[in-house]
Amino acid sequence: MNDSYLDKIASIPGRVRRERPLIHHITNMVVMNDTANITLFIGASPVMAHAAEEVAEMVSMARALVLNIGTLTPGLVDAMLVAGKRANELGVPVVLDPVGAGATRLRTDSARRLLTGLKIDILRGNAAEISILGGRDAEVKGVDAAGIRGNAAEIARDVAREYGLVVAITGKRDFVSDGNKIAVVDNGHALMGNLTGTGCMSTSIVAAFAAVERDYMLAAAGALALFGVAGELAAEKSSLPGSFKTAIFDEVYNMNEDTLRARARVQVFEASEADRL
Repeated sequence: MNDSYLDKIASIPGRVRRERPLIHHITNMVVMNDTANITLFIGASPVMAHAAEEVAEMVSMARALVLNIGTLTPGLVDAMLVAGKRANELGVPVVLDPVGAGATRLRTDSARRLLTGLKIDILRGNAAEISILGGRDAEVKGVDAAGIRGNAAEIARDVAREYGLVVAITGKRDFVSDGNKIAVVDNGHALMGNLTGTGCMSTSIVAAFAAVERDYMLAAAGALALFGVAGELAAEKSSLPGSFKTAIFDEVYNMNEDTLRARARVQVFEASEADRL
């Protein structure tokens, strides 16, 4: 990877900590406490405001908006649309996490409703969720990816082009694309897959980065690299899930520019190279 790209990634956490942007979440009740904490630990400020009567006012104070359909209801989706439209009016970046899209009609239809009704800036999900939203076949088991047809890099590129946004697909390797280029992030640890909510937490970090960095592909790739490095460092301290969770929180909190620059493994390719990634 070109050193200047790595330098840009490494500089983002310091900017988040200096600016302490407010990140408005309308999110998953299963991991709401964890996503609030990870937002704090990266240096931003979380607010979890879901009521349709207040979301437009709340997002007016925010620097980024997270929409996560993990525990959706029709009323919650309506609140997301209200908040998202106000965010669009104000130029506040919107990050959508389409948890479980493809598992049920409600989830798939709700994710598509948000994608078509709002200007989403970053779509962060697993390969199956993103594949389904791109009109491809995939298998989803509950809220987890069970299988896709095709190449995750190509899916990221094609869905980015279809919706005019940045796509971040997370898994053993992470793929981030704006439709023109693809960033491949090779950080992380298998233990991260044993914790509920690591995907949701990564979405919160992506939003915190997008609050201070308007190159959304750079912001998403940098956020996923940081979270992956934190997972690697946490695994050096614990191989058990409970203590690993505490350790990954600590490593996100402790992450500095030098560590991120030294350990981030990110490569950027032309979109035409997707079929070989």
